[in-house]
Amino acid sequence: MIDDDPLVRAGLRMLLGGPDGVDVVAEGEDGGQAVELVGRHRPDVLVIDVRMARTDGVSATREVLAAYPDVQVLILTTFDADALVLEALRAGARGFVLKDTPPAQLVAAVHEVASGDHALSPSVAALLVREVSGAPAAAGGERAGRARSALENLTEREREVARAVARGGSNAEVSRELFLSVPTVKAHVSSVLAKLGLANRVQIALLVHDAQDGDTGR
Repeated sequence: MIDDDPLVRAGLRMLLGGPDGVDVVAEGEDGGQAVELVGRHRPDVLVIDVRMARTDGVSATREVLAAYPDVQVLILTTFDADALVLEALRAGARGFVLKDTPPAQLVAAVHEVASGDHALSPSVAALLVREVSGAPAAAGGERAGRARSALENLTEREREVARAVARGGSNAEVSRELFLSVPTVKAHVSSVLAKLGLANRVQIALLVHDAQDGDTGR
């Protein structure tokens, strides 16, 4: 757990360490300590603040996952529309939740992330949906070009599944939309993740979003 406010760390330690909680194996006060602490203690989940004075949570997430790709990252923020949300998810974070999340939900988010799922506060999920389905976010020609090139490595059916996932569809919803069985959808999602080197469905959505940004400029 890393946060530059000692009072926040104390509060999180109490919230997370309840009877149904998790073991807090180490604490740090800056993202620059993340790689060293993860290497020493090998936690299942790194809980880290997004905004810190020296090394922020996004930079720390990139560094940690480059060194320890099996660690799951849950990022905390005070702001429900923080400009770093999408960058944090692109960096590989599994979850992004608000610091005022009720204790039970925060503990649940840690467990969800530990299991390989993703956890987003409702407001953060809404932001992601707006970015994916709304107006272009000016991702830039280079990023859009990389995204389109990546999607070209997929089969047409895999691209259809990726676009449906980007619209927020669950496996069951994608199944109904594309007239596929749920196991087939799961297989396609797994193939998309493997081919594109992505960690989760959120990153699929972000990649599709980037590619669509580039298409709007044509």
